[in-house]
Amino acid sequence: MVFKKMLSAFGVGGPSVDTVLANPNTRPGLTLDGQVNLVGGDAASNIEQITVALVTRVEIEGGDTEYAGIMEFQRTAVSGPLQLAAKQQLSIPFQLPVPWETPITDVYGQRLHGMTMGLRTELAIARAVDKSDLDQVNVHPLPVHERILEAFQRLGFRFKVADLERGHIRGTQQTLPFYQEIEFFAAPQYAQTITEVEVTFVTTPHGVEVVLECDKRGGFLSAGHDTFGRYQVSHADADRLDWTSVVDGWLRETTSRYGSLRASGFGAPHGHGHRGHGMGGMVAGAALGVAGGMIAGEMIEDAVEGDFAEDWGGDFE
Repeated sequence: MVFKKMLSAFGVGGPSVDTVLANPNTRPGLTLDGQVNLVGGDAASNIEQITVALVTRVEIEGGDTEYAGIMEFQRTAVSGPLQLAAKQQLSIPFQLPVPWETPITDVYGQRLHGMTMGLRTELAIARAVDKSDLDQVNVHPLPVHERILEAFQRLGFRFKVADLERGHIRGTQQTLPFYQEIEFFAAPQYAQTITEVEVTFVTTPHGVEVVLECDKRGGFLSAGHDTFGRYQVSHADADRLDWTSVVDGWLRETTSRYGSLRASGFGAPHGHGHRGHGMGGMVAGAALGVAGGMIAGEMIEDAVEGDFAEDWGGDFE
């Protein structure tokens, strides 16, 4: 997707920018390649810096409310200071690494309901920064992600929605300031025990930590509650295992060990209005400082009304 826009921060007659991705489809651990095409305005411009950044929509809890904001989680400089002459055309190539923990947005060519992802181009000139050039990015699963999601489907689970939650899952190798939850309605053979399952992948170059949260049904004398399981798999296991049996075993183990996990504090409430208990006991505070050289997220509370929604609102309903 290509956007050609006059950068409004610089007024009529200012420079314009057009970012073109070689391929908007990628996977965690790969790169996004492209070029930033500049066209000079009516007069010469001294450009201070050009950057590109990955941004996505994240659910944020504040007090008793929950709202969506746009968070930047990876960026790279395309250019340092340069002078752009009047009407000059300039193309600058770039390569942006896609973090291993980047959430999945598309499976089998279909957008996961609830997911947004884009590449934002920023042009800084004369102490003004314009962030209006956006390109949609499609993040596809790695083979091991795909096999696990296929197993849920084979077991009869139906996809419900996916979203990103700000916070950190305690005990994992998570480095981004948010985690993805892919939610499924329970398959018929599990319906007597659970109502829904949420799957979170924490991916590294070596493998994936799979965190399951099962919404367990209540009984005649007991209330419903959530149970949790955490499992480690290698990328090399993608084509070695019977994933339907593996995932079935995970689910049966997770739903049978409520007592030990509850005692560990995994079932503590975390204040999500749409479910009574949740990841809260496993989620340690909103970690906005990111390890491994990642960029701390920039929150824009009114993002739904901003450029991101304006450009792509129709694509992510």
